[in-house]
Amino acid sequence: MVEKKSEVSYGSLMKDLKARNFSPIYILEGDESFYIDKISNYIVDNVLQPDQRDFNQTIVFGSDVTAAQIVDIASRYPIMAEYQVVIVKESQNLKNLDILEKYFQKPAKSTILVFCHKNGTIDKRKKVYAIAQANGGVIFESKKLRDRELPGFIETYLKERKATIEAKASMMIVDHVGADLSRLTSELDKVLISLPENDRRVTPEIVEKEIGVSKDFNGFELRNAIINRDVFKVNQIVKYFDSNPKAGSMYSFLPLLFSYFENLMVAYYAPQKQDPDALANFLDLRNGWAARDYITGMKNYSGMKVMQIVDKMREVDAKSKGIKNPNTDAGELMKELVFFILH
Repeated sequence: MVEKKSEVSYGSLMKDLKARNFSPIYILEGDESFYIDKISNYIVDNVLQPDQRDFNQTIVFGSDVTAAQIVDIASRYPIMAEYQVVIVKESQNLKNLDILEKYFQKPAKSTILVFCHKNGTIDKRKKVYAIAQANGGVIFESKKLRDRELPGFIETYLKERKATIEAKASMMIVDHVGADLSRLTSELDKVLISLPENDRRVTPEIVEKEIGVSKDFNGFELRNAIINRDVFKVNQIVKYFDSNPKAGSMYSFLPLLFSYFENLMVAYYAPQKQDPDALANFLDLRNGWAARDYITGMKNYSGMKVMQIVDKMREVDAKSKGIKNPNTDAGELMKELVFFILH
């Protein structure tokens, strides 16, 4: 049986599953459905042999069953198999969780009961939560990755499939897709299929061809041009977006720019502003290379200007949602913001 832990990582949980060290209860919860689906799908596909699944594998939805019915199903014995698997999908719709308490106090050792609780977490103050943990249950919270974690996710995903990616290509994908890991991996799979066996390196040119994002006019290039106060390049990119609305919009770029300037404001308080590694550590960045943009930003923007930019971004964000903005469209708001940042 897996050792009870207050926090479980995806890697450690999958390691236990692959070693067939199963727990009687899995509560998979959180805002990132990607890992919840990966874990539950692995259990569905690997715990039982195909000829054992008809009688020993049950998949139900939280809106279609009661907690009492789940207890009844989980209490059965497997037929001609070591385990039975019970998957409760969309368990956030399940009512009266307290009914599960008695079963959780003494779960069947031959049952692997999995709750897929998406778009949030179970209230940890509930008694049922603590009882599950106390009796060998595994609680896994699948959290949304932060923007700075996405390049690392991409690199790891591709490395596991014997491919590499250039930094610019990685940022192009992040800017275009965002933090939706299901969509992100789908786009990466599309890129992987296009790679020849003798060259498994993802370049900006490949991303442009396979995903449809321009290698010269994208959020990554806009951010870089703003950091370097390259007015000509910024205006080129904004004009491109104005002519190609599907290539990018205020709604996709504002979070990217806000994240940068918010971090830049913090960077001014770093004790070693000019040391890339020290600054990266202070800002909780992946490496010193990522900190160079902030060193450049501090040269090109004063602390006071950065505060004004962050305040302006909040104003523009509110306007983009219709607050105190009767008719200015997103394109005009982006131009207004960029002009304010550069002047």
